[in-house]
Amino acid sequence: MQDRTYTADAEPGDDATVAGWVHEIRDLGGIAFLILRDTTGKIQIKFEKDEMDDELVETGLGVSRESVVKVSGAVEEEPRAPTGVEITPESLEVVAPADPELPLDPSGKVDAELSTRLDNRTLDLRKDEVQAIFEIRSEILRAAREAFREFRCTEITTPKIVATGTEGGTELFPITYFGEEAFMNQSPQLFKQLIAGSNVERVFEIGPIFRAEEHNTPRHLNEATSIDFEGAFCDEHDAMDVAEGVVTAAYEAVAENCSEELEALGLEETFEVPDGEFPRLSYEEAIERINATGELDEQLVWGDDLPTEGEKALGDDVGGHYFITDWPSEIKPFYIQDHDDDEQLSTGFDLMHPSMELVSGGQREHRYEQLIEGFEQQGLDPEQFDYYTKMFKYGMPPHAGFGLGGERLIMTILGLDNIREAVLFPRDRQRLSP
Repeated sequence: MQDRTYTADAEPGDDATVAGWVHEIRDLGGIAFLILRDTTGKIQIKFEKDEMDDELVETGLGVSRESVVKVSGAVEEEPRAPTGVEITPESLEVVAPADPELPLDPSGKVDAELSTRLDNRTLDLRKDEVQAIFEIRSEILRAAREAFREFRCTEITTPKIVATGTEGGTELFPITYFGEEAFMNQSPQLFKQLIAGSNVERVFEIGPIFRAEEHNTPRHLNEATSIDFEGAFCDEHDAMDVAEGVVTAAYEAVAENCSEELEALGLEETFEVPDGEFPRLSYEEAIERINATGELDEQLVWGDDLPTEGEKALGDDVGGHYFITDWPSEIKPFYIQDHDDDEQLSTGFDLMHPSMELVSGGQREHRYEQLIEGFEQQGLDPEQFDYYTKMFKYGMPPHAGFGLGGERLIMTILGLDNIREAVLFPRDRQRLSP
């Protein structure tokens, strides 16, 4: 609609044509109001019944909520209207009528279960607070890209259909690829390492990953967005610096550019940007501090993975984002390099929000012989990964990187209860449609 005016741009004295959804109708007898909503806000349409064409009044007041309408008329100042202006309509067209029986209430006056909302995402996104989540998501991803570029990174795109899994195991979605078995990629890990080994050196990718994990929790998905970094001539400390910079940049961008969205979510008074550097705790120190909280039934010992309740106890103790470094080698993937002076310790790290893990990363094993040994130690056949391992014979520099869970970042920034709220059309064990 070339002649369309967004509701937020309608000024007193204009002759405007607005188009959007019928948010509400208020009939007060001799006068009535239709509240029209578009992506920029709402505007009041005034019907003075005795002074207007009967057919125009009947059409405007007879339309069902959430129908799409187009209204043309004079914009007038009205301090009592929701936005301080209103339109007296000269014409009103019902572009697309809506069924009066809606599966959920986009006005938000009647709550709906999350499953109902996800089944009817188009309607759900008409709510200010839901739209705000995805406007903020967009800003977070924009800020992440900008932060990576400030770290001299090049954006790349890696394959999502692969012949072998990044980490092996059963967490793979198999597919048929022209008669051959293939898989949906768990991670861009191996490919981003190969690019970091080229003259490009520093790369990032923001894209989907697929994990056939049978989790059914508020913080797991089977299709997620991974925010990945890999840098040549970087060690684990450099990678942690980048991870901290990207996460902080995301918070700063939301604070600076999303005030209206934060207000829609009721976060305008409580939202805070992380202050200062994130503490870096060794794995050994982490389990000691968790044990000291007394929150676990059994004390953790060296080599244990951290249970969810342990992560929460440590997060409460630290009180903000923090890193866990120097993980035991045996519980990190084959491509994570061990410390030269202690093979029991890896260079792997995790970046934690007080409520959950956000990032897993570390320095990578760039030495061919040690890389092959790592495959064998984890029961993987190096020959199945020949496309990857052979490149380590041709001058692979030291490099490090990480993967950051995009939805988890959004979830923790906004304090969402369920990770599915941060995804337009989530995929989990129970949900393959819409």
